[in-house]
Amino acid sequence: MFEVVLGVTGSISAYKAAELVRLMMKRGWGVSVVMTDAATKFVTPLTFQTLSRRQVAIDSFSSLGEWEPNHIALAKRADALVIAPCTANVLAKLACGIADDELSATAIACRAPLIVAPAMNDAMLEHPATQANLETLRKRGAVIVSPEVGELACGVQGRGRLADLSAIIEAIEGAAPKL
Repeated sequence: MFEVVLGVTGSISAYKAAELVRLMMKRGWGVSVVMTDAATKFVTPLTFQTLSRRQVAIDSFSSLGEWEPNHIALAKRADALVIAPCTANVLAKLACGIADDELSATAIACRAPLIVAPAMNDAMLEHPATQANLETLRKRGAVIVSPEVGELACGVQGRGRLADLSAIIEAIEGAAPKL
């Protein structure tokens, strides 16, 4: 079975990740979800547990029943690591190699293809630091699923909306060698 580890970060578009899990499960993929603490403020872990039929990883101190640390077990399981939505904060962590939570530690340990779907305010997305972080990840081989233009949660029109879920699925299929 093709295994996806889905990282969900603290963006208002975290609710769309629930539908992404459903779409991946429909394809027969195994889905393990890792949430940042901030993501749990937008969508509950129970939502993802119910949809994926697997326990959700949130912190390094709760066990998924593996003898290995969660982030190592998840990294080994992954045929693809998908972070959708991905905030500017998590982009910076990935680009700088910071592993201070369950998701960023999983990303550092993971050898599977990385697919990142940013979602944030347009000013945050356009900031030179964010653009440099995206370029760093691209140079390392990450697939970046570009955000869309539209109405953002802050009420402005601009680029920053989470990409259409079909584009994220397509990116996974294109990046994953086992599919």
